Amino acid sequence: MTRNTLWGEMAAEVFGTMVLILFGAGVVAQVVTGDGAQGDHDSIAWAWGIGVTLGIYVAARLSGAHLNPAVTIALAAYKGFEWRKVLPYIAAQVVGAFVAALIVRATYADLIAKIDPNHTYATQGIFSTSPTAGVSIPSAFLDQIVGTAILVFVIFALTTATNNPPMANIGPFIVGLLVVALGMAFGGNAGYAINPARDFGPRLASWITGYGDAWMSTSGSHPVYFWLPIVAPIIGGLIGGGLFTYFIDKNLPNEPESITVSEPVQDAELSGQRAGRSA
Repeated sequence: MTRNTLWGEMAAEVFGTMVLILFGAGVVAQVVTGDGAQGDHDSIAWAWGIGVTLGIYVAARLSGAHLNPAVTIALAAYKGFEWRKVLPYIAAQVVGAFVAALIVRATYADLIAKIDPNHTYATQGIFSTSPTAGVSIPSAFLDQIVGTAILVFVIFALTTATNNPPMANIGPFIVGLLVVALGMAFGGNAGYAINPARDFGPRLASWITGYGDAWMSTSGSHPVYFWLPIVAPIIGGLIGGGLFTYFIDKNLPNEPESITVSEPVQDAELSGQRAGRSA
């Protein structure tokens, strides 16, 4: 009996993205409210990567664990993911990120109020990304394109059966390491959002809980910034997916396809049916 309906896939995306944001926004809150005494850039990078890994483990079986609109759109464009599911998946990802950010906001409410009672730019970075002072919009835009292109390119490499990917249970761990590496290599310009849901959901949560300038950059130099971590990662994901598809995937040897972490399992009996046909 098929149990994995679209609602189930959406639930997996909600909770997988929640786990990701709980660890990611949570570690930033700890570092910011602790004034650096309880962590630093490296601990932030590692916690985001671990959050990604754990979120994938939560959602992989049901939904494929996209957890990122840029990944969902790239999979639809190049990997046959159904376009009718794109908006529901994105909605689920944003909801998961939004709810997780509210939980972090409530958990750290006292410490945030202590160091930033007026809810200013000083703590806005707990929830959303922003360019570093002196970084222009074009540079931040390019930064997000490059980071997300790398993310999707490597995810495609890890989840393409003919590319001899790692086993499904190891894949999430490697994707988490990829996010750690991206944070350490491309975190300086604009905070490596590389995920529209990761930025928009928490940004919205912060706005409705007192951060009136949430839609701006934390430096105040870019009055309307929220659109950039949405648009640039989507473009970057399409570029990264296209590069892998047309330069790597099309040149790989033909081998039997297998279910990977990017392809949700539609029927629990599927493997048994295949085994029966091959017997």
